[in-house]
Amino acid sequence: MKGKTQGTSFIHTRHGFAFRAHPSTMRLLVALLLCMTVFPLSAKKKESIYESWAIRIAQSEMRHNPELWRADFVKKPKWDYTQGLVAYAMMNLYNETKDTSYLGYVQRFADYFIEPDGSIKTYQPDSYNIDRINGGKFLFLLYQKTKEERLMKAICLLRKQLDTHPRMKCGVFWHKKIYPEQVWLDGLYMGAPFYAQCIKECKEDKRLYDDVAMQFTRTDSLTIDLSTGLNYHAYDDARQQPWADPKTGHSPGFWGRSMGWYMMAMCDVLDYLPKNHPQRGRIIGNLNRLANALLLYQDQETKLWYQVPNYPGREGNYLESSCSAMFIYAFAKGARKGYLPYRFANIAKESFEGFVQHATLSNPDGTMSITRACGVAGLGGNPYRSGTYEYYIGEKVRNDDPKVVGPFILAALELNRLR
Repeated sequence: MKGKTQGTSFIHTRHGFAFRAHPSTMRLLVALLLCMTVFPLSAKKKESIYESWAIRIAQSEMRHNPELWRADFVKKPKWDYTQGLVAYAMMNLYNETKDTSYLGYVQRFADYFIEPDGSIKTYQPDSYNIDRINGGKFLFLLYQKTKEERLMKAICLLRKQLDTHPRMKCGVFWHKKIYPEQVWLDGLYMGAPFYAQCIKECKEDKRLYDDVAMQFTRTDSLTIDLSTGLNYHAYDDARQQPWADPKTGHSPGFWGRSMGWYMMAMCDVLDYLPKNHPQRGRIIGNLNRLANALLLYQDQETKLWYQVPNYPGREGNYLESSCSAMFIYAFAKGARKGYLPYRFANIAKESFEGFVQHATLSNPDGTMSITRACGVAGLGGNPYRSGTYEYYIGEKVRNDDPKVVGPFILAALELNRLR
C-alpha cells in the first residue's frame, strides 16, 4: 500500500510502515533533529542558586519537622502564625517547582486543622489575636489548587474576626485583646495582607481598601522616629503600659524583626491595593524611607542586620537572621515590583550571599540549618517584657526558627524571580 503527502511517501513493508522523504523534506527533518539534539524538548529548567537554596532549606525543614504543626518547637498542635508562615512559603515553593512533596506537606497540615464545615481546630475567634489571621494566608494558595470548599469557609471564618476585632480610637486594630489600645508593627503583617486579599478574592466592597491603607499610614505615623527614619516596635495609645513613653506612647527602642514584618507587609499588601488608590504612594514612600534608613545600620562585612539594628557592634548585640531574611525579601520584591529603586536588587543579592555564608550550617545528617534567630520578643505580659535593649538581646536565640525559615524561602524565591 502506498500513499503520498507533500513529498513524503509512506510504504507498507512486512515490518510496518516506512517512509521515503523528498530531498527537501529530508533536509528539514535533519535540521529539526539537530535542533532537538542541541535543545532537547524534555530538558529540565536549570535551578538558580536562589531556587536551590530555597529547596535545601525547605527539604531540611520537612525532615526536621515531619508534621508541619511541629514547627516553632511546639508540643501539641496549635493554629498559629508561625506554622502558617511556613505553609505559605511551602506553597509558594510548590508553585515555583511543581514538586508535590511541598503540596503534600501543606495538605496534611490543612487536613488536620480544617474541618469539613470550615471550622479550625484550636482557633478561638473571640480571643481577638491578630496573629491567628496570618495562619490562614496559605489557604488561598491551597484553595486555588484543590478548590475544596472547606478551605474557603475557613478563610471566611478568619476574615469575620476582623469585622469585630477591637480598634484604637484612630481605627487601627489592637494587636491582641490581652494588649488593649496597642499597635505592634508585627500586627501589620499578621492582618493587613490577608484582609486586602479577601477584599479582592471574595469581591468585597472596594471601599474597604481605605481601611487597609489606613492601618499602614496611621501605624507609621504613630511609630516613626524622625531622627533615624526607623519605626518603634509598638505604640500604646492609652499610655498605661510601663514600657510606653508617657509623652509619645512609644516602646523604648527598635527591634529588627518587627521592622522586618512591617516591610514584608507593605510589599505584600501592595499586591492587592488598587494602583489608583490615593494612599498607595504614601505606603511606597514609607517603604522607601525605612529601606534607606536600614542601609545605614547594615553590617558591612556580613551584609546582615543586628537584633537591635541601631546599635551595631554594641556589647551583647548579635547579627540576627530573621530580620535579615525579611529585609532581603522586601528589598528583592520591592525592586522587582518597582516599589524600590532597582539598586535594592543588588543589595538583596549581596545580603543573600552574606546570609548563606554567615547564617547557615550543614548538619551531620545532611540537612541545613539557619542559625541565630531570635526565638520570640514582645512587650508587657507575664513575665514582663520591658522592650529595652537589655531585654531584646536577652531573649533566647535558636536555629531553624520558623520565623526565619519561611522568610528565607520567600526571599530566595523573590531573588529567583528577579532573574
